[in-house]
Amino acid sequence: MARYADLPLPEDGRLAQNITHFARALRRAGLPVGPGRVVDAVRAVEAAGFTERRDFFYTLQACFVSRPEHRVVFAQIFRLYWRDPQFLEHMMQLLTPMVRGVNEAPKAQAAERRAAEALLDQAEAPPIEQEDGGEEVEFDATLTFSAQERLKEMDFEQMTAHELAEARRAIAALDLPVRPIASRRTAPALRGQVADWRRTMRAALRSGGEVRDLARKRRVVRYPNLVALCDISGSMSSYSRMLLHFLHAAANAKGAGWAQVHSFTFGTRLTNITRHMRARDVDAALIAAGTEAQDWEGGTRIGACLHAFNRDWSRRVMGQGAVVLLITDGLDRDDPNLLAREADRLRLSARKVIWLNPLLRWDGFAPRAQGVRALLPRVDSFRAGHSVQTLGALADALTRADDVGDKARLMALL
Repeated sequence: MARYADLPLPEDGRLAQNITHFARALRRAGLPVGPGRVVDAVRAVEAAGFTERRDFFYTLQACFVSRPEHRVVFAQIFRLYWRDPQFLEHMMQLLTPMVRGVNEAPKAQAAERRAAEALLDQAEAPPIEQEDGGEEVEFDATLTFSAQERLKEMDFEQMTAHELAEARRAIAALDLPVRPIASRRTAPALRGQVADWRRTMRAALRSGGEVRDLARKRRVVRYPNLVALCDISGSMSSYSRMLLHFLHAAANAKGAGWAQVHSFTFGTRLTNITRHMRARDVDAALIAAGTEAQDWEGGTRIGACLHAFNRDWSRRVMGQGAVVLLITDGLDRDDPNLLAREADRLRLSARKVIWLNPLLRWDGFAPRAQGVRALLPRVDSFRAGHSVQTLGALADALTRADDVGDKARLMALL
């Protein structure tokens, strides 16, 4: 939370009405705020007082915020609603379309566009007028871009509440294909391509040694497990929830082909949320997973968490050629040598390790962090994971054995 001077107490203020309008803005931004919480907030502010801004902030946060991922949205709306005198002009700039290269739009912070949309609601953007008082220039933007295509390419961090809901529906419809593995085991088949001599001779013994039919068999096809390790630390907070929606869709997809989908979260410790992600209702699944994982928006200890996975869970879930999705930004606080050793062990146990990193959304991304430099040579494919489009492109990494994503380009920078 940014630091400002203490809030002045108005002489004829309407604090209860302002808290009510503030709660409505939170509700439009996606927070589950009902009338009961508004009454509790008014009573809490009445008991705590209205002299210190810090106390006022945390009093309202205690009443309105019930999930870790809602803290960023609450902080942005609080800053814009209660303090910034120019918040209306600032938010209009965020919502008004700009022509790239002529008038660049200011870069929105996390959840800032969602806060702007919630506060302005259905307010119209100001008309664009020329400085010299000339005629107004109108642009016909018909068929210049598709809203669906724009939604697919948009960063999860910069989405509004409505766009996040649309993105969740798009993620639920994603197809996560899987390549079957040809086993060495065989099974009887009427039109198999391999002769089954043992069954043929056994049948011939029943007819006095005369071979009447040639028995055949085929190779058994099996499907691997999908193991997902999702980072829920503070630096990944804007993406963790959307990526967990993605894992829930993969775990509950009908006819997807995966033998089993195992989901784990990690920040400062490893948590198995596989049982929770099998719930049909995605909101119930994420609430249960959030209750189980106690290290949301904390620090990052990728090396220690991978060590815990390799020691306690690798033999249970990594059998028969499992595919691993490692979802993290690679900003580790542990010893890089420990991370390198555990990543090597993980790669030896898996059929393929695919790393999804939201930081690849930046054009100038380079492997400068120690955690990124330790992990990059030890994964098979390195891909972005910050939008619906990048998650949909994950199909290439799963169906093509030679897919490496951006690994080759970044390995040249090491």
